[in-house]
Amino acid sequence: MLILLLYIYIAVVVIQLLFFLLIFRTFAFHKEMQSSIPDSFPPVSVIICAKNEAQNLKDNLPSVLNQEYPEFQIILINDASSDNTLEVMKAFAKGDSRIKIVDVENAEAFWGNKKYALTLGIKASKYNHLLFTDADCHTNSNLWIQEMAKKFTRKETIILGYGPYKKIKKSFLNALIRFETLITAIQYFSYARIGIPYMGVGRNLAYHKSEFFNNKGYINHMNIKSGDDDLFIKEVAKKDNVAINYSFNSIVYSNPKESFKDWFLQKRRHISTATHYKFYHKFLLGIFYLSSFLFWSLFIFLLIIKFNWITVISLALLRILIQYIIFVKSFRKLHENSLSLYIPLLELSLIVFQFAIFIVNSISKPTYWK
Repeated sequence: MLILLLYIYIAVVVIQLLFFLLIFRTFAFHKEMQSSIPDSFPPVSVIICAKNEAQNLKDNLPSVLNQEYPEFQIILINDASSDNTLEVMKAFAKGDSRIKIVDVENAEAFWGNKKYALTLGIKASKYNHLLFTDADCHTNSNLWIQEMAKKFTRKETIILGYGPYKKIKKSFLNALIRFETLITAIQYFSYARIGIPYMGVGRNLAYHKSEFFNNKGYINHMNIKSGDDDLFIKEVAKKDNVAINYSFNSIVYSNPKESFKDWFLQKRRHISTATHYKFYHKFLLGIFYLSSFLFWSLFIFLLIIKFNWITVISLALLRILIQYIIFVKSFRKLHENSLSLYIPLLELSLIVFQFAIFIVNSISKPTYWK
């Protein structure tokens, strides 16, 4: 029995190494070409959907209004807010003609559905290049629109950006949230690099309006509360129509959850959409998570019982070394170096957390987006 567990452990380590060396390496060692400034920039519609986000709009909307870009509009979507979100939007719009407000009332058939609100906002936009972010997001520079828009080409009509969370000092929860966001980014950037893109994040995402209407919007998953970003990208992204952008000026930061309960509920909604991914995406993502879970479980178990410990520790060190090299290079690309020393602890904690979500989501499904 112990020999069998050892063989399984060896197989798991090999699988992990294949993921790191064949998939995640493509992003870690990716040398981004310096994009030349185009002669002219396309006009852009920035779309922000907000539900009960009055204070976040006051804090973050100025960073969008202050963008250095020749021509853009801002579509502010009030998704049936119960606070004074609409009044805040009107106050901003009164002083800036670039703002257009779409006030969405609850519709019985689409109650609590962000995709319905986004659809109305997209239809109201006047430009063909759409750039999405959230009300709780703050741009990292006044060149955000420029950095994202210059990635558009005749072929590349979808731009996957990066949206990390702000750092809170001396908070393990915050470190875990930021680590999970980094791992997610490494995954979707890497899969895009090898030609099988599967998701983006709505905090920082751009695409051509034709992608939306040619796909008939969110019609294929309108009944699913989450997934306006990943499920949509899963449907429209192809090998040659996606570009990635992780430059410093293209980043937008979001406010992280400050309680474990709130983050748990947020991740339940996000992870619930993964069951609707394409089979090969689910297979690869599932195999990576399962092999990570088995690696740590078998490593700890075999180490405790001291079975063939030289082999067990040697393989673990090899796997951790390769992972560390890949992740540290990726973290630097994503402008997040401070978590590098804590990779094993954060990884093990995240695996336990994701396993708990899997169990809870198997029992009951999350409902509304907010």
